[in-house]
Amino acid sequence: MRLRNIPGSREVIAESEFVIHDMEETRGKWADVFGNDHPIYIEVGMGKGRFITQLAIENPDKNFIGIEKYSSVLLRAIEKREELSDLTNLYFLRMDAEDLEKVFAPGEVQGIYLNFSDPWPKDRHAKRRLPSKEFLARYDRILVPEGKVEFKTDNKDLFDFALEQAKEANWDLEACTFDLHHNEEMMQGNIMTEYEERFSSQGNPICKMIISREKR
Repeated sequence: MRLRNIPGSREVIAESEFVIHDMEETRGKWADVFGNDHPIYIEVGMGKGRFITQLAIENPDKNFIGIEKYSSVLLRAIEKREELSDLTNLYFLRMDAEDLEKVFAPGEVQGIYLNFSDPWPKDRHAKRRLPSKEFLARYDRILVPEGKVEFKTDNKDLFDFALEQAKEANWDLEACTFDLHHNEEMMQGNIMTEYEERFSSQGNPICKMIISREKR
């Protein structure tokens, strides 16, 4: 069974207290949702939520929002979240990343994580890739001035594309590695996703970059 087609997943999501349903009404008001003014970090395309959930556990002084468009994948993240009743700094959104600006006001997000994103290998789909310059423009408009985007993947072609797009869009490359798990400095504090654990155990090198907006 394909995860995105699990029967009943939409109903569970609609009833979950951990999913924000009136998303556009929260734009510019996320501090009210969390009940504090802690910095907000988002993961775009969080999958089953392992990465963002662990971040929230380890960083109670920060707020986290996991974004996923496939209901049956989001369902898995909700199931994990329900086991953590004391966690107060994590919410989920079921939405397409193209709509980020409808949900977050300018400067409302401190940092963005992209982990093992869909490579959309066909050239005509390049604009759909999450590290594309089109998406970088969206991130630019919701991030604080010093905000960063962190991207991990095992797909070398996608990573090369991401590096080219960042340069073309005038983002600064703050850190980069083509073999994360053998880079002691960049591995500090690294939280593995499900995909990262699987691919690295197969011997596949993991690429990572951290970028920020060029000072304007």
